[in-house]
Amino acid sequence: MTSLKNKIVLVTGATSGIGLSSAKLFAKNGAKLIIAARRKDRLAELTKELKSKYKTDIISIELDVRSRKAVDSAIKKLPAKWKNIDVLLNNAGLSRGLDKLHEGNIQDWEEMLDTNVKGLLYVSRAVIPLMVKRNSGHIINIGSIAGHEVYPKGNVYCASKHAVDAITKGMRMDLVDTNVRVTAIDPGLAETEFSIVRFHGDKQKAKAVYTGIDALTPDDIADAIVYAASRPENVVVADMILLPNKQAAAMVMHKN
Repeated sequence: MTSLKNKIVLVTGATSGIGLSSAKLFAKNGAKLIIAARRKDRLAELTKELKSKYKTDIISIELDVRSRKAVDSAIKKLPAKWKNIDVLLNNAGLSRGLDKLHEGNIQDWEEMLDTNVKGLLYVSRAVIPLMVKRNSGHIINIGSIAGHEVYPKGNVYCASKHAVDAITKGMRMDLVDTNVRVTAIDPGLAETEFSIVRFHGDKQKAKAVYTGIDALTPDDIADAIVYAASRPENVVVADMILLPNKQAAAMVMHKN
């Protein structure tokens, strides 16, 4: 295991779910954090909590990754020493709706593609050159089992995560002559705010998704992320698919 102490880690979507658990676990392992998210109040709470509990250095950025100008500005405005980002966790992402394609809400499509694909690209484009310049760094993209298969009514969300899979593989090829590593972490059923967001705040519908199965938790996924980030320099965890027990595929699971 390579120590993460004093490593600079940038986490997008840091105030909930996988991003929140990952930020906490990186801080616990001694990393310095740049936490980025849209919700200013949650950023303030998380910054206070992590500084108090782990005595680590933190920069918080109110950021919507869908805005290329905002992303570029945020990275350019980082203090010089904070630009030496060791780990980029491209976590910001969401699902909106569960509809047949011909009945889909186009605004939902826009939000998924702008966040899951373009947002990841914007942040990566701003950060990776800094890593290449130093010939050091690690990009960890949060994909999904939906990036490996398509399920009914998951059309555009699955397409966005297939895109993340393709972008990740492309990154790895483009960076093969550097010491910059690229990882994809692809969860299956994980109980986060994911389904609440997908169903536009309908908590009953969201709860039904996880009823009868012991789903993955954000902490489970954060553990995998930190594992990948802490491998020796010559080791790349290229792609890790995480499933809860009793799930065999996106739509194949046994519920009690």
